[in-house]
Amino acid sequence: MDNYFQSLFAERIGGILYGKSNEIYKFEKIKRAKRQVIADFPDRILLDFGIGENDALADSTVRAVMAEEINKPENRGYADNGCVEFKEAVMRFMLRQFNVKLDVSTEINHCIGSKPALAMLPYAFINSGDITLMTVPGYPVAGTHTKYCGGTVYNLPLKADNNFYPDFDSVPDSIFQKTKLLILNYPNSPTGQVATVEFYEKVIELANKHKFVVVQDAAHIMFTYSGKPLSFLQIDGAKEVGIEIHSLSKGWNMIGWRIAWICGNPLIVRAFADIKDNSDSGQFLAIQKSAIAALDNADIPVKTNQKYYRRLQKLVETLKNIGFECEIPGGTYFLYVKAPVAVEGGQKFESAEDVSQYLIREHSICTVPWDNAEAFLRFSVTYTAQDENAEDKLMQDLVKRLNGIKFVFNS
Repeated sequence: MDNYFQSLFAERIGGILYGKSNEIYKFEKIKRAKRQVIADFPDRILLDFGIGENDALADSTVRAVMAEEINKPENRGYADNGCVEFKEAVMRFMLRQFNVKLDVSTEINHCIGSKPALAMLPYAFINSGDITLMTVPGYPVAGTHTKYCGGTVYNLPLKADNNFYPDFDSVPDSIFQKTKLLILNYPNSPTGQVATVEFYEKVIELANKHKFVVVQDAAHIMFTYSGKPLSFLQIDGAKEVGIEIHSLSKGWNMIGWRIAWICGNPLIVRAFADIKDNSDSGQFLAIQKSAIAALDNADIPVKTNQKYYRRLQKLVETLKNIGFECEIPGGTYFLYVKAPVAVEGGQKFESAEDVSQYLIREHSICTVPWDNAEAFLRFSVTYTAQDENAEDKLMQDLVKRLNGIKFVFNS
């Protein structure tokens, strides 16, 4: 028998049917399959390329600051919209890394990770009937909250034949007329594509023409391998149409610390700060002050970049030898590869999810499938490995698992 409040759930999360769906999200399917193969094959080590978070601790210098700051009484209180020292560190970083000048008092605000920022920004702009343009595959949070606000999401597929850039020319004028937000993410997760100056210039031109706000999620920006990292705010006119979100999670190995910032247009930053002020009371000040030490240490993201680039090189070489078509991505610690359609003389696959389930169930190899635009698999190089020898051993195990299997790909 249903509880009386079964009929009270909001339509945005399913209404009266909330909790009754039997649909299983792909990440839950992966988790279940992992548990099952570990139980069925306890002696076969799981090769986990599905993890999407750094495998290392934050730098020892950052942890040392945290150990000191956590005991200071002045850090015990609410941080609200952030301490000025953190904003100043952001200002120094953006100037040093990108030659982007920011006003500490009006153009920077901290957030408790980039996820809450992406969740809050739609509340500043989206009314019922408004549209958010979002690239797919991608991080769905801003789209979810757009729908919570009564808006709709218009998906921009990222396909190989367009080099994993959105095809803006395919968007009808009727969609642009209702668009309030464009959510971008470059370097792109999971495709690994990086933005160019020309791409951002086109985005700015479109934003001015159609009067929408650009939100560029730069979570992976320090994992740029094809040239120097490029900030959206480096492009003339960017600050007039949008903001950029940065995070210390990836480049600084601070996944669980939940510290990020938005920067750019002062009015958008102010609107975000007003909404944030009614959503949380700020990140723990000791964490913000530890993040200052991270931002002021230019060596940390360089070393982290070098580590994951090395791992990507090894993975690309290994997968090529197995028969996959792949190359080093422009950025991120993900490798986005075309999914096979069959095993020669054996199983056929209808989707990337089928391939992912085959790899984990039959070979204890965990990947993440993406079928939003085309059938691709995402391999992450954030697997746990203590040193390069352990990395090499893992690659050898990968070859052994798939030795003699010939995958078939569509041309």
